[in-house]
Amino acid sequence: MVLSPGSDATAHMAEEVRDADRYVPISLFWSYIGNSLMAIVFLITYLFAMPSVEDAINDPSGYPFLYVFKGAMGTAGVNTLTIIVLLIVSAANVNFGASTARQTFAFARDKGLPFSSWLARVHTSKGIPANAILLTCSVTILLSLINIGSLVAFNAIISLQIVSLMFTYFCSLSCVLYRRVYHPELLPVARWSLGKWGPMVNIVGLAYVVFAFFWSFWPNETPVDAETFNWSVVMFLGVFLVALVMYAVEGRRVYSGPVKQCRMARLEI
Repeated sequence: MVLSPGSDATAHMAEEVRDADRYVPISLFWSYIGNSLMAIVFLITYLFAMPSVEDAINDPSGYPFLYVFKGAMGTAGVNTLTIIVLLIVSAANVNFGASTARQTFAFARDKGLPFSSWLARVHTSKGIPANAILLTCSVTILLSLINIGSLVAFNAIISLQIVSLMFTYFCSLSCVLYRRVYHPELLPVARWSLGKWGPMVNIVGLAYVVFAFFWSFWPNETPVDAETFNWSVVMFLGVFLVALVMYAVEGRRVYSGPVKQCRMARLEI
């Protein structure tokens, strides 16, 4: 659930892709197919090499994959595979940071965030959203420091990730599916699509999103205390209410949305 949405990272960088309305959905589709097939092979191999799930979870290192590596090979092999994992994670973190910064910049440019004018500034010589990158890196560092001080507080904050992501997918999928069924003439013509399979994919995706959203609020284990409690329900409602207040106070007056701006630009042309 955590890793599968990674294929949508291309959409976050869409403004820097030429002919994005054609090549971004193609990239999303084939990257998901390719990575899913490799993930299945990796998962089957990993599970066959895991003698005990409970021992892997309770490994002193805190990382179950190290338990599997240690059980399957010697020290040299463990070190080699761990270095490969670290390199992949490091490269992924760079991609995550770039994607988040570009999305922050785009949302701020459309006046959808506080301090939008500052966040939407582009470095004059380098041509990058320097302030959005600075904010992204600063938040990442602060979250890392919270993890050092209190694991409970850190887990409470990051528990918002899956819930908010599933809610976003729910809004997008339900709106597109509604238009497909009741007002297909209002949807823009797609330069690349799944054709007749599109609505079916929307229905399956929506069903999974509702399922994942529901279970994301439940604790992972019992008995439930402050450490094992799933704080995502508190974080989600808190952020949702803050967002509603911000929109009511200022957002509804300044934010019109990228779709409207694109349509206005086309009319001007």
